[in-house]
Amino acid sequence: MLLTKYTHACVRLEKDGKVLVIDPGTFSESGEALTGADAVLVTHEHTDHIDRTAVLSALRSNSALEVHAPAGVAGTLREEADIADRVHISEPGSSFEAAGFNVRTFGGQHAVIHAQLPVVANIGYLVDENVFHPGDSFVVPDGIDVKTLLVPIHAPWSKVGEVVDYVISVRAPKAFPVHDALLNELGRGIVEGHVTRIGARYGTTYERLAPGDSVEV
Repeated sequence: MLLTKYTHACVRLEKDGKVLVIDPGTFSESGEALTGADAVLVTHEHTDHIDRTAVLSALRSNSALEVHAPAGVAGTLREEADIADRVHISEPGSSFEAAGFNVRTFGGQHAVIHAQLPVVANIGYLVDENVFHPGDSFVVPDGIDVKTLLVPIHAPWSKVGEVVDYVISVRAPKAFPVHDALLNELGRGIVEGHVTRIGARYGTTYERLAPGDSVEV
């Protein structure tokens, strides 16, 4: 399948004429990513992972589009009665088909940012037993070998050592960055240097993708 990265956490997957978009958030080029989409997966409710205005607009303009999201996100979208039947609740430990892609779900909880901030639901999605998008968590899918890992390389809830340990834990042959909009080039170089060097010791090849870059996976 073809994977295209957008700014921050959004990616677009294309296969056999079908399009699946994950986390079209407000930091991303959501309108562009959603053009022609058949299905959308949302990991959690934070606005850098779902641009509600853009998603609702896409749902209204494309009667075939369906969205899968945690209950809180799905409930908010379902308040728009005309599209409610095309918004589905994602729960951890489940599997379903979305636009011809096989999807499995993992996790359930957003990483802790601070004890005084509430923890929200977060679903990691494995697509076609290949691409894994963890959302805002370091959940490791159990019982499967991930082929392509989307690594959240920078976040308010993580540190560099945890990013590296996550790559080591999953041990996917390929890894690409997500959740990187808040990094400047100096910070990115430090994080990616560690991920590239140490990840390689455990069999992971890390490759930087800039917004708009595409790669076959």
